[in-house]
Amino acid sequence: MSTTPLPGIGVQYDLTTREHRHLSVIAHRDGTRTVNVYRADDPDACAQSLHLSGAETTSLIDALMPAHHSPNLLHTTDLGLVAERIELSAHSYWNGRLLGETRMRTETGVSIVAVLRRAEARPSPAPDFRLAGGDTLIVIGTREGVDAAASILGRE
Repeated sequence: MSTTPLPGIGVQYDLTTREHRHLSVIAHRDGTRTVNVYRADDPDACAQSLHLSGAETTSLIDALMPAHHSPNLLHTTDLGLVAERIELSAHSYWNGRLLGETRMRTETGVSIVAVLRRAEARPSPAPDFRLAGGDTLIVIGTREGVDAAASILGRE
């Protein structure tokens, strides 16, 4: 696999399969991905291009990898705690609302330890932090609590 920086766009990853098929993935700066499949008879001619949202990319990765290798799973300790990334959709009920309105710790026992927005991280956000669609929340709690948090944060 090779990587090529694309200034102002992101990074392109190129892969040639063992069947000598050329694939590329463009990781855009906004978190979306473009998957390109090139023609077998002309590896420079794109036969199919598919643009995926951040959530679709995560779903595809989860489908390609066993669940215990999920890219959303950051760490599991012997204490039974997990840390995961949960992305708010652009159409999220929580878009524009205050973090404290989620009542996350009260409802699920989960702590939101950081919010990632574009290229910035906001560690330990206060209850008056205003959420936005596209934010990625880093949460820590039990497996059940994190699943409940994902359900609450997935509300549209």
